[in-house]
Amino acid sequence: MENERPLVIPFFVSHAGCPFRCVFCDQEGITGNSGIPSPAAVAEETERWLAARKGRRGSVEVAFYGGSFTAIDRGIQERLLAAVRPFLADGRVSGVRISTRPDSLDYDTLEFLRCHGVRTVEVGVQSLNGEVLARSGRGHGPECAMDAVIRLVEAGFVTGVQLMLGLPGETTATAVAGAEKLARLGPDLARIYPTLVIENTGLAALFSRGAYRPLSLARAVALTARIAGIFTDAGVQVIRCGLQAGPELERRIVAGPWHPAFGELVRSRLLFHRLRRVMSRSPGPVRLRLNPADESVLRGRGNCNLARLERLAGPGGLAFSFSAAVPRGEVWPA
Repeated sequence: MENERPLVIPFFVSHAGCPFRCVFCDQEGITGNSGIPSPAAVAEETERWLAARKGRRGSVEVAFYGGSFTAIDRGIQERLLAAVRPFLADGRVSGVRISTRPDSLDYDTLEFLRCHGVRTVEVGVQSLNGEVLARSGRGHGPECAMDAVIRLVEAGFVTGVQLMLGLPGETTATAVAGAEKLARLGPDLARIYPTLVIENTGLAALFSRGAYRPLSLARAVALTARIAGIFTDAGVQVIRCGLQAGPELERRIVAGPWHPAFGELVRSRLLFHRLRRVMSRSPGPVRLRLNPADESVLRGRGNCNLARLERLAGPGGLAFSFSAAVPRGEVWPA
């Protein structure tokens, strides 16, 4: 989960191109950005990022997040992508990443993206339950989202999917079923976001009337870990769990399972279950190796994971060592 990835230079096009305002959505409040950057600003900011990392290795992507990039006026899309073209030509940027709606990804659009250096497309699926999508104001059904993912995979794009957990009408059963369907379509990447109630959204109005109850933090961690496990087992890389922490976001949260280290809580739960399975298959003392960066994940909040594992193993039944040779999130015998 969340393995090493390209450096991403982000630009936000909050709400741009989106024909609907979903009940959960306030892109400007979440990102602290509004409007569309100018092509000149894209070029200048990209140059600044590249200068700051001079001499470092690794691929670089320019990303256009928020809104629905492919629903923006085609001329604006072209000018923004043209601003990145010189960096693609000289090899300093390896590709462009966008996020968009599933109903803005027809075959003509995919060909346009391919010709302009886009290699990664993230689709805001949110749910594959028709009732949940309708109650959220998405403006499309589950078949549209699945067709978009299939087209992207078949066209050879690096395909990302974004799911939201705890939307109005969503249950554990519908969330799990949707994740299983998505995983079978073969995307490369996934982001999982527990739903937060942000001020000045339709969801905030529902919450204030008592018509919507968000997930608790404990349930959100458990369900996100379960969904992440489904994706991981299917070979889909989970690149984020929970929204990125930031002062603007935190100021605008009305309710919901917010935690600044939500992803760490999910990783901790996943690792605990993985270790428990290993222990159940080992009749004698268990000796295991993990990546040093996973020590805090192993311990859990207040050492709760470690204490539970030691109780399960009994005195002397469990020992850990750490090695950088072990990939993050994996467990090897010592």
